[in-house]
Amino acid sequence: MTRRGVLTALFATLPLLTLTGCPSGGGEKTGGEAPTNTTAGGGGGDKKLVIAWAKWDPADKLQKLTEDFTKETGIKVEVNQIPWSDFETKINAAWTGKSPEFDMVVGDSQWLGNAATGGHYVDLTEWTGDAANFPKADNEEAALKNYGEYDGKLYAIPCMADAIGFAYRKDLFEDAKNKEAFKAKFGKELAVPETWEDFAKIAEFFTKDGKFGCALFYSKEYDGATMGFDPILWSFGGAYTKDGKATGAINGPEAVKALEFYAGLKKFCPKGGENFYFSECNTAFQEGTVAMAENWFAFMPALVDKAKNKFADQTGYFMMPKGPAGQFVSLGGQGLSLSSYSKNTDDAKKFMAWFSKEENQKKWVALGGLTANKKVSATDEFKKANPYNETFAKSVPFLKDFDNSPKYSELLKACQEELFAAYSGAKPAKDALDEIAKKHDEVLSAK
Repeated sequence: MTRRGVLTALFATLPLLTLTGCPSGGGEKTGGEAPTNTTAGGGGGDKKLVIAWAKWDPADKLQKLTEDFTKETGIKVEVNQIPWSDFETKINAAWTGKSPEFDMVVGDSQWLGNAATGGHYVDLTEWTGDAANFPKADNEEAALKNYGEYDGKLYAIPCMADAIGFAYRKDLFEDAKNKEAFKAKFGKELAVPETWEDFAKIAEFFTKDGKFGCALFYSKEYDGATMGFDPILWSFGGAYTKDGKATGAINGPEAVKALEFYAGLKKFCPKGGENFYFSECNTAFQEGTVAMAENWFAFMPALVDKAKNKFADQTGYFMMPKGPAGQFVSLGGQGLSLSSYSKNTDDAKKFMAWFSKEENQKKWVALGGLTANKKVSATDEFKKANPYNETFAKSVPFLKDFDNSPKYSELLKACQEELFAAYSGAKPAKDALDEIAKKHDEVLSAK
């Protein structure tokens, strides 16, 4: 998943998944001092901006794109790439010391709570409300809300988008014998699943002869178990809280039904499926073990690469299916924020303005990136750039995040432990959710 520090070694060949930034202006409110502008890295024309990001291929792509910004403005930009294992630690250290070493941060959405309440990010609400500064209408509302909003204010602009989707074997779905057999068994055509009910039937159908219907996110690793469950939870009408309380929400009847359903899909997954996350899902698909595989779009380039996926020409893509209560997609990706401690805020805004322009979003597409700029994602150029781009663009309006409060880590820990217990058969779904409700209420009520 593109947004989390646990995603490390597999990023070597991934394209940058980008959204839009924001322009120059003034009037932001910050929790700390935000000087208007000074020259970094020397005097005269030797201006330089520093963007902190994790070390991976998208950061290389961003560095490449900044060359055009430098040509146009004379302002140099350095993308300071920090190893994933040290990324959050180094950013927290910079915040603690109120360091001006980073002008902007491409940070995880779950950092927003701490960054906002701690005064580390500039409040961009008023500024982004001015169309002269930021083309808000051109951006997907769900992306703006999930990548940058905390407590009703905007602290980040979507920068690197990601979402969960599915890859599937078109050759298996289109095989005449498979279509005939599926219709005989279920009384309907074999096609890309529109609902979770359809998905379960297809997964069951392809689980035979040593092969399996699907590979899904069940892993206890970082947030795998939770990210896999969330779209099911929401699409079945469940929620983590109601009126500020977890009890009666996450362990309510809709949530229990959702977890029983999702845990039940594991029988259509390969052996050891409870330990699957993004790497295992891709591998199972590339080896021809499964007919459908869940994954973050950031990892789908490995399915396009014929050297890595012998079924590349037979691979298709589809959105997360619908449930009884609607359609939801787990959020990945990161937002671009302006540091409250930057001494180069005017130049930083110039960069964010430049980055947000439609023509520069198109450059991202040319580099292999993805965008949530609706004008760009609607073009044939974008849709044809990668076989999964159109599916990604359709997914963005349905994005929803798990949590971005300062208590994120504690809430996630409880989910990972208890959901995994349900997936592995150690606990019934209701017991696991009761324990999540108990732990979440303890965390939420703690001062």
